[in-house]
Amino acid sequence: MRMLPLEASGSQLCTDGHKGYVGLGRAYRHDTVNHSAKEFVNGMAHANGMESVWAVLKCGYNGIYHSWSRKHCWAYVDEFSFRLNEGYCQRDTQERLNSLFSQMGGKTLTYRELTG
Repeated sequence: MRMLPLEASGSQLCTDGHKGYVGLGRAYRHDTVNHSAKEFVNGMAHANGMESVWAVLKCGYNGIYHSWSRKHCWAYVDEFSFRLNEGYCQRDTQERLNSLFSQMGGKTLTYRELTG
């Protein structure tokens, strides 16, 4: 899977209190919320945006595709990232389509690459 690196300089990471995030604060500013204590916002820290991203991704997986391969997982995540970033209703449909089509130019995926 393709992961984009976070820039340590000036980055802020907001998570819940899960133990898997311990130690990330050495590289980033790390703020947490304690969901088990019914804390959902702590100053500027909250995980609501990321929880929304996971909800949309899970709905796509369960409702549209039903499964996907590890090989192409990044492509599905990219698709739903695009939907979240471009899908808000304040933008005209034609403007959103133009944004989609402008990013498609020069990209070809052959059947061999897809299945190989």
